[in-house]
Amino acid sequence: MKTALVIGATGLVGKQLVQQLLSDERFNNVIVFGRRSLGIANTKLQEHLIDFDKPEDWQHLVKGDVFFSTLGTTLKQAGGQNEQYKVDYHYQYKFAEAAAQNGVPAYVLVSSSGADPGSLIFYSRMKGALEEAVKKLDFKSINIIQPGLLHGDRQESRTGEEIGYKVMHFLDKLGIAGKYKPYEDKVVAQAMVNAGIAAQPGVHTYTLGEVFKLAEREHLSR
Repeated sequence: MKTALVIGATGLVGKQLVQQLLSDERFNNVIVFGRRSLGIANTKLQEHLIDFDKPEDWQHLVKGDVFFSTLGTTLKQAGGQNEQYKVDYHYQYKFAEAAAQNGVPAYVLVSSSGADPGSLIFYSRMKGALEEAVKKLDFKSINIIQPGLLHGDRQESRTGEEIGYKVMHFLDKLGIAGKYKPYEDKVVAQAMVNAGIAAQPGVHTYTLGEVFKLAEREHLSR
């Protein structure tokens, strides 16, 4: 029985992740850190409403068996690159750093396909920089999930992603999308759970088709 730690629980993948963790008998505690409540009543769920800018108030609480990070925002929501970088890089890194310092053995990060610290694209460069930074932290197991185009029940409208999803979904129906077919939120969440349960020593990166294969290991270690 494990204790899961989660940030980004109100996001697309985060919501699916929390639901799967709560229904998974391998986890007896699910501790969520965020700025607002999920509004879920479950005896396994514990919520800490925090200010991400005040780590001194919450870093001592980041203790458990697996730390799952699905935190992220968009450029539009954040209001600029500096604010997006604060959420997608600094907040995530500070939590990962606290988890490592507190002896949490396993870390699972949902990143993005194409993440590269040397990329000319801001988003890809930011994701790549975070990946390189967390790889240096003292976790026994680091698992980085790099899905492609995500799809699910979003609260906000993203016209570009919806168009991309429809195109890739059509190509997938024709059988030619391959590893580039859209990723449902629940599939990425299942891949994260499986990676966290396996907690294989070292650093492991799963991208595109590897994410689907990881998610298919549904009964891993049951």
